[in-house]
Amino acid sequence: MSGPLAGIRVLDLTSVVMGPYATSVLADYGADVIKIEPPDGDVMRKSGPMRNTDMGHFYLALNRNKRSVALDLKKPEGRAVLLRMVKDADVLVYNIRPQAMARLGLGYETLSAINPGLIYAGAYGFSQKGPYAAKPAYDDLIQGMCGIPWLSQEAGAEKPRYAPMVLVDRMVGLQFCTAITSALVHRGRTGRGQQVDVPMFEGMLSVVLGEHLAGHQFVPPQGKAGYQRSLAHDRRPYATSDGHICVLVYNDKHWRSFFDAIGRPEVFRDDARFQSQNQRLENIDYVYGFLSDIIATRSTAEWLALFEKADLPAARMYGIDDILNDEHVVTTGFVQTVKHPTQGELRITAIPTEWSDSIPQNRYHAPEVGENTREVLTEFGYSEDEIGRLRASGAIDRGARK
Repeated sequence: MSGPLAGIRVLDLTSVVMGPYATSVLADYGADVIKIEPPDGDVMRKSGPMRNTDMGHFYLALNRNKRSVALDLKKPEGRAVLLRMVKDADVLVYNIRPQAMARLGLGYETLSAINPGLIYAGAYGFSQKGPYAAKPAYDDLIQGMCGIPWLSQEAGAEKPRYAPMVLVDRMVGLQFCTAITSALVHRGRTGRGQQVDVPMFEGMLSVVLGEHLAGHQFVPPQGKAGYQRSLAHDRRPYATSDGHICVLVYNDKHWRSFFDAIGRPEVFRDDARFQSQNQRLENIDYVYGFLSDIIATRSTAEWLALFEKADLPAARMYGIDDILNDEHVVTTGFVQTVKHPTQGELRITAIPTEWSDSIPQNRYHAPEVGENTREVLTEFGYSEDEIGRLRASGAIDRGARK
């Protein structure tokens, strides 16, 4: 047992990305996360590339440090197994719509009656207080409804596009994880469990509107919506004479140092557009355009040397191969090679936090479907005969060999 959440038992009914990402953080921090999967497994198992069937790269990245139980919750016998497990669980996590949980007979009222201390945590599309309550939701839909493709076009993209990663699931997944750990702290103080709902739409809106309400934060509005610096068309990696570089010349000290470094201190002194944070924001397209034109005149290596000497924040623009070979990443061991018992050698990222005590560890590999069914059911008091009968009924299925 290791990590700050050691001793916390989580029943994880989630699939795809948002829920598994949240529970992967809980698992990395030491919680005993029991992944309850249907007999066919989490759908992300099918997402290639993969070395073996049902062990896709996305699944492997999201499900280390968990144990898998293959359980058919649509069968009465399978549901009975889950209810028995709930008695000794600290948290139950799901990410299907609450209406579907109710149809399975797994609503909060039912489970809290069995275990009043249970944290019953759900993450799904929309707040249950509004007209979208029963609507399905996926990352792309929520990105669109939160204005991210619109913002990309406002920032100069030729066409609106989604962020090139599963952004909402991960952002709201972190909010989900924080809500669960906060509920555990509350229970530690009061002894009471509770229901926690984390809707994707509202969660991502809190991020987007926190930045882009801008002038509309005031009533009446004091200017238009959209944070000007984030939307500036030249806020992007700058083309050098031989590549690209990422530079942030931000505050007054930075700009003064920049103009001194390129031998043009008079620009900061004489051009009001550069002389204060507010002036730079009001003229942000000119400011970033000016910087873009200047950066294009020298090589990446020349600029990196100049910026380092002037103590200005700058870095090369990386691709994935660059990241894997970066000296800092290699020195810290953040990307590690591990041996998976069925998938061979895999690259994984280390736990991205550092602790002086209760140090989290990589305890389990990402499991096959139902790899730990027998082991876990035994821990919950099931006999070999009971496990055999469950297998015969189809309530536990593929993978229940262990």
